[in-house]
Amino acid sequence: MKINIVRVAKPSHLAKLLRIGRKTFRESFAASNTKKNIKEYIKVAFTEEKIEAELANPNSQFYFARSKGKIIGYLKVNMGDAQTELKQESGLEIERIYVLSTFHGMGVGQALFDKALKIAKENKSAYMWLGVWEENRKAISFYEKNGFTAFGSHIFQLGDEAQTDILMKLSFSV
Repeated sequence: MKINIVRVAKPSHLAKLLRIGRKTFRESFAASNTKKNIKEYIKVAFTEEKIEAELANPNSQFYFARSKGKIIGYLKVNMGDAQTELKQESGLEIERIYVLSTFHGMGVGQALFDKALKIAKENKSAYMWLGVWEENRKAISFYEKNGFTAFGSHIFQLGDEAQTDILMKLSFSV
């Protein structure tokens, strides 16, 4: 399967980004969480206003993964003060890598990760970091396979439930 990674930079991409973001979030977490909490989170995290602001931030970048003209996943990376926590100029955050469930195991997540890695190296980042839900063993294994190690944790609020995310980091040799 040929996968193309394209930057999402135009306001005209907003509807597609909202659609893939909402769908992949539901697919990824609905089976392990209450319907109410998923709905509440999506209502807050995937509004037109919030995503428009993220698109407008020069320190955040979105990318679509496409195959045969169809959007099958996406990536969001943050640099500088757009990062959700560490906010160090030398770091790059992978905030989101999501792939439609029918395309899991086909290299889409790896292609998106490789794009994030390329961006980090182009920006001369000293490291990449991310937060991943402690119960998402598949994602944790993926990141470990790609060289990430755990360095801490934080609370991720999903509706009325406080969940623990493991913070993971991949440092680059200088």
